[in-house]
Amino acid sequence: MIELCTIGFTKKSAADFFGALRRAKVQRLIDVRLNNVSQLAGFTKKHDLEFFLREIVDAEYVHELLLTPRQEDFEAYRAGKLTWADYEQAYAALLRERKVEKELPRSLFDVRSVLLCSEATPEHCHRRIAAEYLAAKWGGITIRHL
Repeated sequence: MIELCTIGFTKKSAADFFGALRRAKVQRLIDVRLNNVSQLAGFTKKHDLEFFLREIVDAEYVHELLLTPRQEDFEAYRAGKLTWADYEQAYAALLRERKVEKELPRSLFDVRSVLLCSEATPEHCHRRIAAEYLAAKWGGITIRHL
């Protein structure tokens, strides 16, 4: 049985963010953001995050492009041109198109893992959709939102 966690960094201090990862005993953070080097990412910019994960949590960093949304869909949703329901359908279709359940090695989740995106809560974030997709396709996965 795999317990797959998800977390967003928006509206969290570094202490809250890394504390949640440590309490959940996360060993691998899987970044599912399109842009992991944005100035807006603060303490979660790729190179900073790799360092902090190693030093504070003793966890590994992976940027998994198979789980990132399509840039044009993401921008359309942010601009209000796609509703959340339409964005959710487009992202789920993209996961099917990419055959994520076949292309992504299940072994990536052999250790306690967390999917990272920016949204504060999972309700309107693609990390939740990705976790639910993998749980449905692979089975044996419980999802925990940090």
